[in-house]
Formats: sequence, structure tokens, C-alpha cells
Amino acid sequence: MPVPGAEAEAVLREFLVGFIKLHILHHAAEGPVYGLEMIEELGRHGYQVSPGTLYPTLHALEDAGLVRREEQVIGGRVRKYYRATSAGRRLLAQVRPRIRELVDEVVGSG
Repeated sequence: MPVPGAEAEAVLREFLVGFIKLHILHHAAEGPVYGLEMIEELGRHGYQVSPGTLYPTLHALEDAGLVRREEQVIGGRVRKYYRATSAGRRLLAQVRPRIRELVDEVVGSG
């Protein structure tokens, strides 16, 4: 029998992963992003994301065709940048009104 606290933690993690994916897609639609930059950005919003979570998330977004990876040599090292594809920008445009509606209902609109 699952422990209720552990089950709730798993559900919370599932919710947060969805928020993290949307946050990454939002920034990738604004311009190219890279892993460490996104870890720091998410950290500013209270998400403690490890590279072991972030990079598979970026790869999943890439596999889904929502972002594309571009490699650049910076200071002699290859840095992988991720930028939203047109499909990623369309998805973001579709989900934004739904997010607003849910936030208004769950948090309250004033």
C-alpha cells in the first residue's frame, strides 16, 4: 500500500515537471536558452532542478519537436542552445489562455 505522503509528493512532482516544461518553452520562444541558464532561471522561481532532471526534459521537448538544438563553441567548449520551433510557439500560444483560466480559477482573479 503506497504511503500517502509519498504518493502526494509524486503527484506534486508531476505537476511541477509540467510547469517546468512550459517555463522552458516560454524562454526558448523568447530566444535561445542553454541548460545552466535554465537551471538558474528556474531557481529564481523556487524550482531546484538538477542537470539530471533538466537535460532529459530538454531532450524530451526536442524529441517532441517543440525545441531544436543548436551547438556553438563558446570559450573552446561546445554549448547546446535550445530554441522553440514553430510547433513549440504554436503550442505555447494554445496553452497560454488555458493556463490563465486555470490560474484564475485555482488562485483567484482578484
